[in-house]
Amino acid sequence: MSIFSIGLSGLHAAQTALHATSGNISNVYTPGYNREVVLLGENNGDGVKVNDVQRQFNQFVATRLNAASGSLASLDTYGTQLRQIDNLLSDDEAGLAPLMQKFFSSIGQMASNPGDPAARQGVIGTASTMVSQFSSFGNYLDDIGRGVNEQISQEVTGINSLTTQIARLNDEIQLARGSEGNAPNSLLNQRDNLVHELSQRIDIRVNEQDSGSYTVALGNGLPLVSSGTQYQLRAEAGQADPTRTMVSYVDGSGNSRELAEDHFKRGKLSGLLEFRSESLDKMQNQLGQLAYSLASAFNEVHQQGVDLKQQPGGALFGIGAPSAFSNTRNTGGVEAAVSITDTSSLMTTGFDIRYGDGGYAVTRRDNGKPVEATFDAATNSLSFGGMDVTLSGTPAIGDRFRVEPLNNVVNQFELLVTEGSELAAAQSNSTGDNRNALALLELQNQRLVQGNATFNQAYGGMISTAGNQMSVVQANFAAQQGLTDQLNALQQSESGVNLDEEAANLIRYQQYYQANAKVIETGSTILDTILSLR
Repeated sequence: MSIFSIGLSGLHAAQTALHATSGNISNVYTPGYNREVVLLGENNGDGVKVNDVQRQFNQFVATRLNAASGSLASLDTYGTQLRQIDNLLSDDEAGLAPLMQKFFSSIGQMASNPGDPAARQGVIGTASTMVSQFSSFGNYLDDIGRGVNEQISQEVTGINSLTTQIARLNDEIQLARGSEGNAPNSLLNQRDNLVHELSQRIDIRVNEQDSGSYTVALGNGLPLVSSGTQYQLRAEAGQADPTRTMVSYVDGSGNSRELAEDHFKRGKLSGLLEFRSESLDKMQNQLGQLAYSLASAFNEVHQQGVDLKQQPGGALFGIGAPSAFSNTRNTGGVEAAVSITDTSSLMTTGFDIRYGDGGYAVTRRDNGKPVEATFDAATNSLSFGGMDVTLSGTPAIGDRFRVEPLNNVVNQFELLVTEGSELAAAQSNSTGDNRNALALLELQNQRLVQGNATFNQAYGGMISTAGNQMSVVQANFAAQQGLTDQLNALQQSESGVNLDEEAANLIRYQQYYQANAKVIETGSTILDTILSLR
């Protein structure tokens, strides 16, 4: 090889290195960019050759960072949703405790002077305010639930968009490898950045095939991307409860399969589902239990007395009925109806009922544990948890039903007595009798909520539950933030662009280019000298 060829090979290598360095500098703030390094090698003892322009990417670190970022996104989403409930409960002005206390205080004033119209109207006023606040609280939780449904749909749309782009890039990368023979670094960066974004939305597993394509799958192994093929997720009404948006997987034949909520472990989608099942459902059930216990207890005592017109007292409060749903995939055509038989035995959870070879089996929704149930063949009803569930028709094996005894009862919580004269403060027709008013007042001290808590204690338990959950989420978020920051720093130390280093490389490769240009100039001078000899 001549001195010219050696110099030209050096110029080419220097130009490639300068190109890579300038690319690093210009993309220093580009999300997902991995810095490039030029690998040089000896060209059979004569000159230099560019072996590769290698991007500094560590798949192991990237996988760990994606997992950590997904967990962080899940906790952040969970905390954002939970903070709405925690803020409401921590607001003294919006809380139920002072309103319940005012209600009982007004009953005490009525008991002191049962014939006073103003005292009686005071009970009506405080009761109305308390009921309105219960309803407002219930509607607020319902609004949060609808918001969660909408966000689940948005996340599913975003996931489908990302997996579509990853599948397209798989095809483009394979095409580029086939035509150029080298790894298309820009396309690889785009794909890895999309995978990172996807991992913040949903828990995924990524494997690189020999062809260079990525296979992206859910945590349970169902593929989302395979080479250039993308599989859709779908947000749709739940099979067990149509009021809840669930996530379904659509296979290559177009068949839809609903995925259980516990299939999702990381990402924003997981945070939404976990918040709904562990916090929102529990809060709605606790609120429903408090309202139902209060209404039942007051109605029972109020109906034992007489009002100012010497008429028996009626129900003081109206309350919503439990909900029951038949799974949309049932084949037996059975419907379920629920009635509450024992308020003190009600549990703050929903229940799933399944009909199998051994009859009906009941499990709690909050922890999946079985519940002892008694089946009465004469009435075709199941008794458990303070409820009777009557089933009409003949079930088929595998039929399922969902029962929500308390989830929505607050929506129809209302005050049925609107006139102070209709309050049953007495237990007889004698003037000045306040015994029933005293019995109503005594309800505030009785453990009527699930048989172990007063009304104020039950509400305090709601506040404590939300506060404890918020503390746990915040602590876990702080720990996960630290881990994510460490992994991000590790990833940047390998793949990130250091401007000081690149500036030094720019000077070094510029000198390298000038030196090789000098080699060619020297060769030309030597050749001119030889040619001038005569």
